[in-house]
Amino acid sequence: MALETYLRQVVREGALSVRLPGGRQIDFGDGADAPVAVAIASPRWLARLAANPELGFGEAYMEGGLVMERGSIHDLVDLIGRNSKYRPLRRANAISRWWLDRRMQANARAAARRNVAHHYDLSVDFYRRFLDPDLQYSCAYFPYPEASLEEAQAAKKAHLAAKLLLEPGQKVLEIGCGWGGLGLTLAQAADIAFEGITLSTEQLTTAQARAEAAGLAGRARFSLTDYRDVAGTYDRIVSVGMFEHVGRPNFQAYFDQVAKLLTEDGVAVIHSIGRAEGPAFTQPWIAKYIFPGGYIPALSETLAAVERAGLIVADIEVLRLHYAETLRCWRERFTARRAEICTLFDERFCRMWEFYLSVSELAFRHRGHMVFQLQLTRKADAVPITRDYIGDAEARLSRAERRAA
Repeated sequence: MALETYLRQVVREGALSVRLPGGRQIDFGDGADAPVAVAIASPRWLARLAANPELGFGEAYMEGGLVMERGSIHDLVDLIGRNSKYRPLRRANAISRWWLDRRMQANARAAARRNVAHHYDLSVDFYRRFLDPDLQYSCAYFPYPEASLEEAQAAKKAHLAAKLLLEPGQKVLEIGCGWGGLGLTLAQAADIAFEGITLSTEQLTTAQARAEAAGLAGRARFSLTDYRDVAGTYDRIVSVGMFEHVGRPNFQAYFDQVAKLLTEDGVAVIHSIGRAEGPAFTQPWIAKYIFPGGYIPALSETLAAVERAGLIVADIEVLRLHYAETLRCWRERFTARRAEICTLFDERFCRMWEFYLSVSELAFRHRGHMVFQLQLTRKADAVPITRDYIGDAEARLSRAERRAA
């Protein structure tokens, strides 16, 4: 059986027990841990899992075709993740990249708007159930292992602000502003003119309301704008968790636009998920159900576009396990409030998000995913020549935040 052959290949450590539709049980792994046990509900689901495990695994759990009998879906995903070193690495060849780029990642304006709405135009009340109060939906920065999610998200914002080297009177653009949390923090920290753009109507409404409530509507403005349509120049540009939605065919257009919008002595900071193994594919289930049009870039293909745009890489920082810890926090909070979330949507939706949060965590914990922060300039002397200023600025921002609180 194809599925049994596949599982024998990829599950060698730990213990997995699979009960087939006819009642037969198959065990995989070395038995070193307490077993995770699942049942496949029907021959139809067995066939779908065997035909396409990467897509069928998530679909089977969502639709009830894969039933957990011992352990949770996270236990199962983590077991598979710990065995990921035994899976053959799939690299994208030139033909498959061309097809996927044209079919899945072209992300013209209308498609980009639809793709964003698919994920981000869910009710903000849903996201409030598991994010921190500032609604930060990107990798946090854990300055010490015991930091809370709230502390780590505040540290992330301070880290980004430090790299931006904000000064009074500057014009600052955020490409992909989320629900406004970073922009409002920057506007409060410095006397700047901030503009945030998004393609999500839910995010725009929330960000504008938060700016009004904070008394910052005059200095922090938000709009429904595609990054390709922004005009003017900016002293500082920041983009957090948006580059993953650009799509590989648009990498050059994206960095060309950053270069065009940045003043001669300006600074841009781009924060993005990255893949350590080099250019590859978007996981099929994620592409279909969570982030249509999305693609996690490798640094090799990102930096090539940066160089062609005429930008200088002033600093690169790689955050390795920070997103794994962020996702752990989100997953635990989601689980704690699952019953509430189920009343907002339904059981299938909850299963979909349980699987998404778990499989994303395993990607960072076991599959080499990471986050990179690129600091980009047009002049070599636009930022200090050592990194000491980053820690100094973070300390000042933290003191100011404590005084404001």
